[in-house]
Amino acid sequence: MVRMLRVLGTALAVVAGVLAVPAAASAATPDVGYDISHPQCSSATLPEERAFAVVGVNGGLATRTNPCLADQLRWAADSSGSVDGQPEVQLYLNTANPGEVREFVVTWPSEGDTPYGGCTGDNDEACSWQYGYERAQNSVVSFFKPAARAARISTQPERYTWWLDVETMNTWQSGSFEAFARNRATLEGMVAYLESEDAEVGLYSTSYQWTRIVGRVPADSPLIGLDSWLAGATSLEEARDNCRRDPLVPGGEVVLTQYVVDRLDRNHSCA
Repeated sequence: MVRMLRVLGTALAVVAGVLAVPAAASAATPDVGYDISHPQCSSATLPEERAFAVVGVNGGLATRTNPCLADQLRWAADSSGSVDGQPEVQLYLNTANPGEVREFVVTWPSEGDTPYGGCTGDNDEACSWQYGYERAQNSVVSFFKPAARAARISTQPERYTWWLDVETMNTWQSGSFEAFARNRATLEGMVAYLESEDAEVGLYSTSYQWTRIVGRVPADSPLIGLDSWLAGATSLEEARDNCRRDPLVPGGEVVLTQYVVDRLDRNHSCA
């Protein structure tokens, strides 16, 4: 995953090069998990041994697909599953809320019934929720399911854990408590779609980025109780320490922590 700490952006990145995943090459500790996505499309060093893998469905933006998703799902499906509580294949979705620049965003919704009322195209909580719902739906139906069929793994969302990747480098609203509320609504919309498919949902971020994007999560938010996958460590020791940090939202648990070695994202199971 792309990390830290640019200020709220509005530019849309361009995914260059559509390359398949080469044969795995490097050995690794068998009880380690890895997360990969479009930046690893040209990698020749994906580890031969892994307990589990988290694959990014999107190509860096919520509106784009990972160009080598099918190959990476096929690689992930060969994980050993040797760590209790961590399924061999897990998934993550990029998230964003571009409501402040919606005139430049063709995917901003103009209608929909939401928990915040009707969406009519405005920059409000209703359309923010609808945007999140539609982005999750499109990522699952248009991006994940065709790739899963090509990889010959299950296309059923309920068979997987889905992590929402919440980072400041993507486009978010800023500057007020109302902006925080709209950002939360987008994530709630994504959760609503995934849970309508009986999928298990968790949150990926750092506490710093999470707070800058969503602020304080109220007790009645559907985000309350979701488990956390915490980023930010640079060693296995730090990742183990992060298991003892507070979860991103009350009621959840820190179940996974990420650390980076040799520019490859590795993951430690807190269980």
